[in-house]
Amino acid sequence: MILGPTAVGKSLVAFELALALGGEVVVADSRQVYRRLEIATNKPPAQDRRRVRYHGLDLADPEGTFNVHQYVKAVAPVLDSVTRPIVEGGSNLYVDALLDGLTLGGVPPRPERRAELDQLPTAELVALTRRLDPEASLDFANRVRLVRAIEVLEVAGPPLGRLRARVAPPWEAIRLGLELASEALAERIRQRCASQLERGLVAETRAALDAGVSPASQALSGTGYAEVVGHLEGRVSAQELPELMARNNRRLAKRQRTWLRRDARIQWFPADPDPVPGILNYLKDILD
Repeated sequence: MILGPTAVGKSLVAFELALALGGEVVVADSRQVYRRLEIATNKPPAQDRRRVRYHGLDLADPEGTFNVHQYVKAVAPVLDSVTRPIVEGGSNLYVDALLDGLTLGGVPPRPERRAELDQLPTAELVALTRRLDPEASLDFANRVRLVRAIEVLEVAGPPLGRLRARVAPPWEAIRLGLELASEALAERIRQRCASQLERGLVAETRAALDAGVSPASQALSGTGYAEVVGHLEGRVSAQELPELMARNNRRLAKRQRTWLRRDARIQWFPADPDPVPGILNYLKDILD
């Protein structure tokens, strides 16, 4: 299990470990599940996919929605069938759901969505909850519980009842984290954002919109695409775009670090210089 904040180099490390160990990569990323979105999702390049088998990519069309429950259902069988699966963590919620089981508490608050729901009458909240999960059982007169139920169901999917208690999966993961000093990570993020724009991120986003993907869709809400949508709608200038992308990616990396630092099971390695030899040495006694 390779973990770490955005731009720390997880994809390359997972690829090299798969080559060294004869394993396959399982990507746990809420953006890489969408087809036709390659650049800001940071999917592994085609040449890597020809050498190592990847799972968890291109599971859904960007016109629709996809939740963590669907993800676990799609990739969990891989962990049973592959001898040495290497899970590459991109979305910490997806990682936790896959490796620890998902609970209501595992779905973090979504302040912007919560603010939208707070504006709705109770009757509309009830109707939305029942559409998301016809079997949901909760106090339908309690607005706070209704808003939280909708918040969870939109991320994790129904039924709500299965999330009330964590069901631990049958496998045990070795958790490996990559870390960089803040200044070095900020520079990597800046370089990656510039590279994404050079590789055609604006054109890829425009093509998705032209194909019918809503600018408010789940697929285009991630860092990179959201800022480019703002640019295409005239709210962000071409000059402002690279720094806005970098700033939002830095904020994402900070949130990811905070989440991961709570997990004492993670064994941390410096991402620079090459962490692979140290990781392989660490794994030697465990895997033999």
